[in-house]
Amino acid sequence: MKISSADMVVHPMGLRFMGRMFPCTVGRGGISADKREGDGATPTGVHSIVGMLYRPDRIAPPTDWAMPILPGDLWSDDSTSDDYNTMVRAPYPFSHEVLRRADPLYDLVILTDWNWPNAVLGRGSAIFMHRWRRPGFPTEGCIGVRPDDLAWIAPRIQRSTRLIVSG
Repeated sequence: MKISSADMVVHPMGLRFMGRMFPCTVGRGGISADKREGDGATPTGVHSIVGMLYRPDRIAPPTDWAMPILPGDLWSDDSTSDDYNTMVRAPYPFSHEVLRRADPLYDLVILTDWNWPNAVLGRGSAIFMHRWRRPGFPTEGCIGVRPDDLAWIAPRIQRSTRLIVSG
């Protein structure tokens, strides 16, 4: 596989992007080639960047293509729902994650194509890149980075940027 300078590469030393290294965290289940819903693992593979979300009441748009997170925006993580692994709106009767959180964890979210747009039930929902809670504290399967690093990375992402996670 050819890796370009536009790619973000996660490896044991952190996340490499545009010639810089950034500390990062991965899922509490480690890195896995057999990702399943609820396992807390970060899936290996080459993941395209398919979107970016931000809190317009907290930060300026990081790019002209970023979409605002509005009150009532949710992400379905219920593998029994037809909306599994998509953004949905409240009220929503199935299991979901709130995108407009009280804490700043999702003030800026980079979306990958993990198990999207044609989700395989149980294979795991959204793998985001977002700010970390603190150094070394694992995510639920996403990639976590420092808030200032995320703010630096976001406007530099190109349409060709991929997130590459190796095991």
